[in-house]
Amino acid sequence: MAKKKIAVIGIGKIAQDQHLPVIDKSPDFELAACVSTRGLGHRDVPVFKTPAELYKAMPEVKLVAICTPPGVRHAYVRQALDAGKDVLLEKPPTPTITEFEDLVAYGEKKGKVLFQTWHSRYNAAVDTAKLILKDEGVASLRIDWRESVRKWHPGQEWVWEPGGFGVCDPGINAMSIFTKIMPFPVFVDSAKLKFPANRQTPVDVEIVFKSGEKHQPKLSAGFNWLEESGEIWTIAIETRKGTQLKLERGGTVLTVNGKETVANPSSEYEAIYERFAKLLKKGKSEMDGSPLRLIGDAFLLGARENVDEFHW
Repeated sequence: MAKKKIAVIGIGKIAQDQHLPVIDKSPDFELAACVSTRGLGHRDVPVFKTPAELYKAMPEVKLVAICTPPGVRHAYVRQALDAGKDVLLEKPPTPTITEFEDLVAYGEKKGKVLFQTWHSRYNAAVDTAKLILKDEGVASLRIDWRESVRKWHPGQEWVWEPGGFGVCDPGINAMSIFTKIMPFPVFVDSAKLKFPANRQTPVDVEIVFKSGEKHQPKLSAGFNWLEESGEIWTIAIETRKGTQLKLERGGTVLTVNGKETVANPSSEYEAIYERFAKLLKKGKSEMDGSPLRLIGDAFLLGARENVDEFHW
């Protein structure tokens, strides 16, 4: 079967590190073009400055992966849908829930496939943890998501601008795992957001969650963007039966009562493109906004504190 031609819109770090290499080795997709306002490309494929230029020059390309900063994605997805394209979306999908819900409705109206990717969900360790929690319930859960903004977003000023999410850009990865594995709905109870005095988005966030469960499990999360000792991407859980679970390395490793149970190399982006191929075959969209809603609620309920300025 011939590979499907796909264009990548937005050639930043995540596209260069993940999307382009994965497409290169994909059995389902072939890179047809890139769209980059900076003129960045990949191999010898055509490069366009705007999506409109791509759609006019290469109408045969029916699929796009949108990897731009979130602020422009709503307009870009609508433009792609108007051009008759099926769309894969990097996370976080949009700056607001209203824009996200509009895209869901607009995709349905246009009859095109939309796929909101939450790459951290695509790990065997996450799936195994979900099954255990479904059986044993949750007594407590603690998320610690700490990394260096200088390493993962070097010099990218947009992350500090309104709509750039700040430390909640990586934190939403934890929320995508959290909302997948929990066997019951969860809600933000309170939050504390620390903003560098010279920036518009938070560098440190602490969230307390609640649920409708009678036993009221203890649920909390902490995100920090100034961790220079190495990444800490951990979710520690105690089930109602007393089992101790720990998802580590961003959800790629699961330990049960201290014993490593699942440890697979990360193939998250390979998995999202495999999933996209299946959705295209079925003609079915997959748009889950639950991680975005929790982050939005943290901003709505969060107490703000100004802290030291951040400089690159």
